[in-house]
Amino acid sequence: MGEKNIKGVSSMPASIYLLSLCQALMMSSSTLMIAASALVGLQLAENQALATLPLSLQFVAMMFTSIPASFMMGRYGRRAGFMFASLIGVAGGAVIVYSILHHSFWGFSAGAMCIGIFNGFGNYFRFAAVDMSAEPLKSRAISYVLAGGVIAAFIGPNLANAGRGIFPDAEFAGGFLFIIVFYLLVMFVMFIIDLPPAVKPGTRNESRALSTIARQPAFIVAMICGMLGYSVMAFLMTATPLAMKHYHHAFNETAFVIQWHVFAMFAPSFFTGDLISRLGVLTIMLTGVFFAAACVVINLTGVTVTHFWLALMLLGLSWNFLFIGATQLLTESYRPEEKFKAQATNDFLVFSAVTLASLSAGVLQHHFGWRLVNLGVLPLIGIMLISLLWLMRMPAEKRLGPAKPERASIQ
Repeated sequence: MGEKNIKGVSSMPASIYLLSLCQALMMSSSTLMIAASALVGLQLAENQALATLPLSLQFVAMMFTSIPASFMMGRYGRRAGFMFASLIGVAGGAVIVYSILHHSFWGFSAGAMCIGIFNGFGNYFRFAAVDMSAEPLKSRAISYVLAGGVIAAFIGPNLANAGRGIFPDAEFAGGFLFIIVFYLLVMFVMFIIDLPPAVKPGTRNESRALSTIARQPAFIVAMICGMLGYSVMAFLMTATPLAMKHYHHAFNETAFVIQWHVFAMFAPSFFTGDLISRLGVLTIMLTGVFFAAACVVINLTGVTVTHFWLALMLLGLSWNFLFIGATQLLTESYRPEEKFKAQATNDFLVFSAVTLASLSAGVLQHHFGWRLVNLGVLPLIGIMLISLLWLMRMPAEKRLGPAKPERASIQ
């Protein structure tokens, strides 16, 4: 912690790495859900078109949690919010296991919603890292926290596979036992981590109106790319296990594809922050848009395991560049005393869009097939491209309102 970088800025505090561990535990649970929930849904639901509903309800719960989670942490502190979420996560894991064992589709859906509530809080791990970092290190702090997802790439899908034999009559129930342990570990980390205290009431009246913050071009583009970049990823990722089953690929092949997709989502985080510092946040986000387009092209050219694997690797890279870039761009558009309402607005809108994407993915895949699922995301990719080009052509002084004097200019 006492080290210095070449610019004389203190290195990352230890708490950043603990937040990265929490991110890894959260994403391990999420990747297990991604790999197995649609297949569990197929086994439990009377109507197979509802197979992705539990995963969609997870996103619904995450969406509706995002605003109260931010304001709860603003009032009581990050630690209290994360610990409360851990309790909900433990309960959700127990409900999921019980529901699979007793063949309850709606119980499984309720447990998935508890996971979504935890994620609604856990998505603020990246903003907690920003709170604890010096200005030049903020993009790197976001990247380091999200890099915890690299562990999840290998743990989540493999746990779904490893747990299949624990309960012989319930193929996937055993894998979900592990997520209870994960949430207990998050709770333990919250006991020992050093997090900023709650915002003092006296500092809140100095903030600008949300409408003023939201009119800034940089804020608008951060929202558009955060919403649509995450939605494209969720839309294609949610449909992939069903598409692979339709094309007669085995579950272990699906787990392999999801595993490397999640790896591609988070592995670039080790250098995305540095790339943003060198090339500019808008350039990195634009690269993410091109990766998304390449993913669609590959999905439309074939349905072998190799096609699914390569396309979802590109989709993961796209998400990484767009999500980290949009988060960094967002943090440039608000003052410290405005962070909780700006972050709450951002995450609510982002996960509202993600919820709609995941809800529609299963239905479109079931009724219209994999080709239409891929064609359906092209307009979203086009909107992101246009918005980024619009901001890049704008003079730097017009991209932000009077946010905070110490901010760096957006490149």
